[in-house]
Amino acid sequence: MLDQGTSATAGSSHTHADNAALIFQPLEMRNLTIKNRLFRSNISGMFDDYNGHGGNARVNWETKFAKGGVGCVISSYTPVMVRGRILTRYAMIDNDDKIPFWRAVGNSVHEHDSKFFMQLSHSGRQQDLGGVENVYKTAPSSTDKKDYFHGILCHAMKKDEIKEIVEAFGQGARRAREAGLDGVELHGANGYLITQFLSSGINDRDDEYGGNLENRARFCLEIIREIRKQVGYDFHLQMKMNAEDHNSWLYPWQKPGNTQDEYLKIARILMDNGKGVDAFHVSAGSTFPHPMNPPGTLPMRDLVRWYDGMLSQGVRARLNYRIFANPIGAWFFKNYWNWRRGKKIEGISEDYSAAFKKTVQEIDPSVKILVTGGWQHADRIADAIRNDRTDAVSIARSLIANNDLPKILKKQNGPDPGKECTYCNKCLINDLENPLGCFELSRFDGNDWDEKYENMIAETMSVFDPPTFR
Repeated sequence: MLDQGTSATAGSSHTHADNAALIFQPLEMRNLTIKNRLFRSNISGMFDDYNGHGGNARVNWETKFAKGGVGCVISSYTPVMVRGRILTRYAMIDNDDKIPFWRAVGNSVHEHDSKFFMQLSHSGRQQDLGGVENVYKTAPSSTDKKDYFHGILCHAMKKDEIKEIVEAFGQGARRAREAGLDGVELHGANGYLITQFLSSGINDRDDEYGGNLENRARFCLEIIREIRKQVGYDFHLQMKMNAEDHNSWLYPWQKPGNTQDEYLKIARILMDNGKGVDAFHVSAGSTFPHPMNPPGTLPMRDLVRWYDGMLSQGVRARLNYRIFANPIGAWFFKNYWNWRRGKKIEGISEDYSAAFKKTVQEIDPSVKILVTGGWQHADRIADAIRNDRTDAVSIARSLIANNDLPKILKKQNGPDPGKECTYCNKCLINDLENPLGCFELSRFDGNDWDEKYENMIAETMSVFDPPTFR
């Protein structure tokens, strides 16, 4: 049974036609217009060559959501350098030789009247399977302390490393613009490198990049200014950022990290007096995964099956695996996860985005707010927009479940019964070793288990057709 929390539109006088009209109203941003209020959020998949070059499967993957009707596709996590990838076989933007591939992706998405933003990213210490290039090196971070979830080892970056990575982000943005893409997004949420500098729960530096809030924001601000130096002020730049860290979700003795008020102050800094970001993409949680993102449950059987790749990565991974594989440990961890998440799933972060929207747009109304969090029903999405909680929503898992969700929302409130995203997070866990897709068998048609399974696999593998060569 889906656990969505109480609908804020209970007893509402708004019809579905009202809701659809609002959702499919264009969004005017500083330098471009998005045709509706639905963004495909960043969802990663290992579709590409090991060396970071993309292939036809990635083009097919990104294009399927444009065909489905989203106004804008935000790319999968795109590393600006090989030291910053979270998993192998992700297309990168570390060299000019990647520009032709990303131009092909952008052109394909544009054919369906959708915009395409590249998400510029660096893992820092949150590097799940960084590949042979990274296995004998500690990950660069703001701190020497390993991450407390998987136990991935890291080192506090020296200033020459900081400068190198700042420049890599700037060059990544330049390449995105040269590829004809519509904008870039910095991944500054969910525990990746920028979060590791922003968060008071992680950053323990005592130089100009640590300590007070302004110092912790310095690294990100330098990246933003380097991007503006490379692409100017007429190219869209947005920031995915936590609204609250909840850094102590797993171990209560961990520092809690930044509060909402602290992140609102950071947002003001990153707006940089009108020369910084054009939009904020609001999320929550200082790790990935985190009970707040992606909100849902944990498929423990899948976790045991596919988490084994992490055993060679983090020094705490073996402990995690034993917990997941033990029936009592798995029951406890799953219920603890659900308790730390809370009851609400769809719109889980909308109160945070409401605070962002109020604070940011009092300073500059042209800076827009997006929010992620399990969206798949028109009444919930329209209610959030109508009541100034956000300007638009970003969707990942619900679009994996229903690639044509925007078309569905035009006609009715949400997917048909039995076809909704169940928030099971099987897609998340399977991505550690398998192609990205929906792995919830109950959603697929068939007379028996075998037929359902065949249909599920066929849908997952459809991204590889057409292939690069015939």
